[in-house]
Amino acid sequence: MTEEEKFVYALLNTKIVRPPKQRLATFGTTNMHYYIVTTPAYADLDEGKKKDEEETVIREGRVLAEKPQIITPYYLLNLFEGFEHGMAYARYALQAFGPHEPGLMYHYKNEPGIMNIVSNPVESVIAKINEEVDQKGDPLSVIIRGIDELWDVSLMKFIHEMTSGSLRSNVNELGSRRLLDVDHSGVPRDARNGIEALFGEVESGNADPSVLRTELVRWGLFDEYQDRFLNLFRKSR
Repeated sequence: MTEEEKFVYALLNTKIVRPPKQRLATFGTTNMHYYIVTTPAYADLDEGKKKDEEETVIREGRVLAEKPQIITPYYLLNLFEGFEHGMAYARYALQAFGPHEPGLMYHYKNEPGIMNIVSNPVESVIAKINEEVDQKGDPLSVIIRGIDELWDVSLMKFIHEMTSGSLRSNVNELGSRRLLDVDHSGVPRDARNGIEALFGEVESGNADPSVLRTELVRWGLFDEYQDRFLNLFRKSR
């Protein structure tokens, strides 16, 4: 198979056996514990192996989903610097939705943990993990039946489905607090709140001023906040 065919195969043959019982948090970080269960890639080389001699690979880790960030197509224009087709996509979004239409962007971080190979068939391994998760009572555990060589693709499929399943509730919660409202400059209220929080973090020494400056530039707000930004350095003298 070509690389593209392998990718599609992994997507089609990945199953979310046990999804989390909670959706992604709207106003905080979501910490999900995953188990990716696969048949080892080398199993195909030993077709004569009996059922009770089968081996299963268990990969554990965590996926951290940060608080969804409200952005606009204008923001995307300044976000995709360095991407080969980033600007083309940003221009498409700008033309399709307008420069100030709010949307959500999700940030994920994968923290791989341990990997074990056990001498049991996949089905029995999944059943045992299910029992352990039930005992722990963790609503953010997920069990994924994936493909060994492309287990990260299996994980990405889960992330995509988790995002899609959480989007509506996230949007509704943000909308109920009017954080999706856009001001006269085309900036969502949530983004203004984030900028204020960044100013506070820089003033207290908990954030690098360059992070704040980058955010101001992406929103096209540096001129508006320039004097206040420069005052941060005058105060430190």
